[in-house]
Amino acid sequence: MARKSARRMSSATKVRRILAIDVGGTGLKAAIVSPKGKFLSDRQRVKTPHKCRPHQMVEELSALAKVLGAYDHISIGFPGYVRNGKVITAPHFGTDTWSGFPLAAAIAKKLGAPTRLTNDADIQGLAAMKGKGLELVCTLGTGFGTAWFRDGELMPHMDLAHFTVKKKDDLDRYLGDETRKKIGHGEWNKRVAKVIAMLATVMNYDRLYLGGGNSRHVKFKLPRNVFTVSNDAGMEGSAFVWRRQHRPA
Repeated sequence: MARKSARRMSSATKVRRILAIDVGGTGLKAAIVSPKGKFLSDRQRVKTPHKCRPHQMVEELSALAKVLGAYDHISIGFPGYVRNGKVITAPHFGTDTWSGFPLAAAIAKKLGAPTRLTNDADIQGLAAMKGKGLELVCTLGTGFGTAWFRDGELMPHMDLAHFTVKKKDDLDRYLGDETRKKIGHGEWNKRVAKVIAMLATVMNYDRLYLGGGNSRHVKFKLPRNVFTVSNDAGMEGSAFVWRRQHRPA
């Protein structure tokens, strides 16, 4: 019923004010954005509860939305693999608990507005990419996320974060925030540079964008086709989720 209800609401309501939610391993952020990605409210942030369970997340996001005023559509960026409004993996919250949870339908029912659930790196990419050639987005935050675009079209999501690069460390752990704090900025920057070079060989991208909260800690000179983007892209891209599944060039 929640999915059918969301479809009816979407068909009857023009997109004007989008509640953009960015779910992170350490923080939950939200703001109201326009269909062009401009902020119509202040950003709000609260700490993400440790090992947050699905229904707890719904309550936390509902409370966050209450202070932001009116909205007619909702977009959620989630740090994991998502499909058809459901969470498939949730590395930072416990996949066993989350797998199969219909987060989009639960939020639509709770907040009364049509809701779309998208991987958080994909959303950042929708705001960052130029819409020409092969573009890769990598988010550096609690973990590591990626999004892949061809001529502005969002490709099927690939969890590159779970490629193993060192012993039992996948990219998520190898470049994650816990590791950065453990090994220090200098060594962490060396790892970021190594992964950029590796991805250039494997993906042969035209442009690479580094987003997420830890992109601000990247201190070495980047290649000419590698750029950092504002962490606000995690909410700005919510506008393009509702315009269509890819942003025009």
